[in-house]
Amino acid sequence: MHAYLKALPKCEHHIHIEGALMPSLLFDLASRNNITLPIEDVAYTSEEALLDRYNRFTSLDDFLGYYYTAMAVLQHENDFEALAWSYFKKAHEDGVVHAEVFFDPQAHLERGVSVATVIAGLTAGRTRAEKELNMSTMLICCYLRHLPQSAALELFDSSDLQAAITAKEIDGVGLDSSETPFPPELFKDVYAKSKSAGLRLTAHAGEEGPASNIATSLFVLGVERIDHGIRLADDPKLMMKVARAGTMLSICPLSNVRLRCVKSVKELPIPKFLETGVKFSINSDDPAYFGGFILDNYCAVHDEFNLSPQQWESIALAGINGSWCSSARKSEMLQLLEVARKALPS
Repeated sequence: MHAYLKALPKCEHHIHIEGALMPSLLFDLASRNNITLPIEDVAYTSEEALLDRYNRFTSLDDFLGYYYTAMAVLQHENDFEALAWSYFKKAHEDGVVHAEVFFDPQAHLERGVSVATVIAGLTAGRTRAEKELNMSTMLICCYLRHLPQSAALELFDSSDLQAAITAKEIDGVGLDSSETPFPPELFKDVYAKSKSAGLRLTAHAGEEGPASNIATSLFVLGVERIDHGIRLADDPKLMMKVARAGTMLSICPLSNVRLRCVKSVKELPIPKFLETGVKFSINSDDPAYFGGFILDNYCAVHDEFNLSPQQWESIALAGINGSWCSSARKSEMLQLLEVARKALPS
């Protein structure tokens, strides 16, 4: 089954490109850009020590401290291209044929790195992936919820982001960072402006926060998709509404375990979602930090729940149909899914 899971055409909808910064590339870029990592933290003494520390996150905020520290090594356009290309290569090996990639421009602006620099580097990596790996890609700009909405509005109105929107280098917006203290309704205005600009809308909700954050994201922000969303199972009525609407969740199993949202993959409501008809894709979130890229997440779910080939096909199909790419690209991916189905040993 693991071989079959690898062969399935996968769509990844929940990948933070900064979260794909493996320690090997982190240390390489730190040396290249003369960046001094925090020497007072023994985790930064070696790649092995850093990977070991990543095994011991106590919460989302504990992880975010390392996440934002690591970004310091990303300084130039070619750094972002290298980061994107390293992710796309690994994703391709895991069977990803379409990736909708998050990035955090505000975190880079705070370090003096322009939005134009970030987008140019990521676009170069995307272009290479599309040409060399036959992978379709999209780019989603995330607003940081631990910053005030005024900062998100300033980002949206900036010349760099507006130029990227006009050039169609940005396909959508999302909302990430610390969920619990910063509910979705704080960002109503910037989401309204983003929608008016023709951008697709998603938001992190129901990861550490309650199911009510999912409802607010859907009915106040007007999002089309929910990132994480595992707390949806706590509200049966809302769960049925989401199922009937066909709204897709982008679930990240290993992330949920590593950040202590659940104790194990077994606690995730995946069987309940399958039973009630909730559409979801399986994703890696921040794979450099959470112990696995997308195939690792697929295999972890299968090892725990022993899903049937038909159930896995339904998950892959939900990912294809829930993607924001063109109908023509979806048709191509559906053909790949049919090839994988026929190749499954009896």
